[in-house]
Amino acid sequence: MATNLPVSAQAQGGIGTAAAPHVEHDEHLHDHEHHDQHWLWKYVFSQDHKMIGRQFLITGMVWAIIGGLLSSLFRLQLGWPEATMSWLQPLLGKWVEGGKLAPEFYLALVTMHGTIMVFFVLTAGLSGTFSNFLIPLQVGARDMASGFMNMLSYWFFFLSSLIMFASLFLETGPAASGWTIYPPLSALPQAIPGSGMGMTMWLVSMVFFIVSQLLGGVNYVTTVINLRTRGMSMSKLPLTIWAFFLTAILGILSFPVLFSAALLLVFDRSFGTSFFLSDIYIAGQALHNQGGSPVLFQHLFWFLGHPEVYIVIMPAMGMVSEILATNARKPIFGYRAMIGSLIGISLLSFVVWAHHMFVTGMNPFLGSVFMFLTLIIAVPSGVKVFNWLATLWRGNIRFTAAMLFAIGFVSLFISGGLTGIILGNATLDIQMHNTYFVVAHFHLVMGSSAFFGLFAGVYHWFPKMFGRMMDEKLGYIHFWLTFLGVYLVFMPMHYVGIAGFPRRYYSWTGFDAFSQFADLNKFISVAAILAFFAQFIFIFNFFYSIFRGRRATENPWNSTTLEWTTPIIPGHGNWPGEIPAVYRWPYDYSKPGSEVDFIPQNVPYSQTPSSNLPYERELAE
Repeated sequence: MATNLPVSAQAQGGIGTAAAPHVEHDEHLHDHEHHDQHWLWKYVFSQDHKMIGRQFLITGMVWAIIGGLLSSLFRLQLGWPEATMSWLQPLLGKWVEGGKLAPEFYLALVTMHGTIMVFFVLTAGLSGTFSNFLIPLQVGARDMASGFMNMLSYWFFFLSSLIMFASLFLETGPAASGWTIYPPLSALPQAIPGSGMGMTMWLVSMVFFIVSQLLGGVNYVTTVINLRTRGMSMSKLPLTIWAFFLTAILGILSFPVLFSAALLLVFDRSFGTSFFLSDIYIAGQALHNQGGSPVLFQHLFWFLGHPEVYIVIMPAMGMVSEILATNARKPIFGYRAMIGSLIGISLLSFVVWAHHMFVTGMNPFLGSVFMFLTLIIAVPSGVKVFNWLATLWRGNIRFTAAMLFAIGFVSLFISGGLTGIILGNATLDIQMHNTYFVVAHFHLVMGSSAFFGLFAGVYHWFPKMFGRMMDEKLGYIHFWLTFLGVYLVFMPMHYVGIAGFPRRYYSWTGFDAFSQFADLNKFISVAAILAFFAQFIFIFNFFYSIFRGRRATENPWNSTTLEWTTPIIPGHGNWPGEIPAVYRWPYDYSKPGSEVDFIPQNVPYSQTPSSNLPYERELAE
């Protein structure tokens, strides 16, 4: 007969579980952790993966506010390019000239917004938070393979953040060559004000950021491979872990390429080399640089840049898969196909980078190869979408705040993915590459989708992070305002992009052809600013719930994965007794013959005879 065992009994190893080989050493570690720690080592220089995950999350939230504020500032400029902005002078100082936003500062805003959102929020804030928090809990480990390396990964990220934040206050302004930092603007300190010290600090900050990502990635991969509990084979891992595992591999293989590009850029800037420079004139004077190519930098940048898209989106894919199955009360549809699609996306992401470079004048045959590979990568993405929709089909759906954001993720991923097929065609991309069509596409498919995955993860795992529940009603308000705001911002951008409206322009009023879009630009700006301020509902809900939220139960969502077998707020070491062994896959929801609609992974088949399938009966013997 199926049974719903008390979580406390499971956490104590009360179901006949056995521990993994590493447990004996870790038991001593766990017992040691019962001694009181100084707050400095418990909350600041912690080696507990859960605390480090919280540090990544809160730092990422701070950066998200800064990045959103910067985007609101340049949307003001784009919506009302002729308006007087003297009221911003107390905040921006000399960057408001004669009541107008300085053009070079507009470029800096765009650069820093992209950098902050892509790297500091959606890479470190999303993957750093949930890979750290969930990997040991879901694979059945006491902690990461190296707690010290894990701590260093956060503090390298924090140091990177400080350097990037300090660059905002330079007299010459922060980096202003776009978040892709293309030469020659990024390679010549004398090109524009933002090419000077601001660009140097950008490069130094990114070096520390890359070190942080490599330290974390090595730790994640090692933990998944070596520290799984007894019975936790790779075929029994939750899809969250598969996503985090493959994301870490992508980062380990691709971030060193960005490191090399940054290093060569430093040589060009400071030591007179010509890796990315050739035949350059400034103020009519020829520089000595010869033989280099800015297109070489683009190859190096996008070899990281396209895997980076999936470094951002794959953790969200894994979490959304988990949340959809949990709240639809159904097994995930096509578990092995989902793993195969993640692996396929990971492999293909390394061979499509030049679809960002169709406008560089590449050989048409080479362009056709990258176009073909780009369209092929839509296949595993389509598999995931089909399986998500099939998981929802006829499910007993619970519309929690996390579930709404997970469904919103699927919607945005479909919308943005369809426009990606258009841009994957070289002929169409050449026409629309420098328009708002591209901006709308990647903000939907990568930026907004990843944010929805992040929000879904926070709402879902908040009880395990802090032992309390977030307010669901505020979560519903947050979802609908954000969901509507995102579509109201980026759907019109597709329209103006098809009409040729250029991106990264400080002002479009010099083009008579674009004057007809003045009202639409204002509409987009209003929607963007309102969507930004809607995020403060989430900020309030998050911090209020940490201290005043309703206390959580041990397994509030009736989930099957191992993290819900720990105490409500796990200590350092996660399980107070033996680590539970694993007997089944992670998605036994609504199983025919079972008296309850979920069976945790650590329940043996011998305890669920009425719901066992034929091959499971053999395992129960």
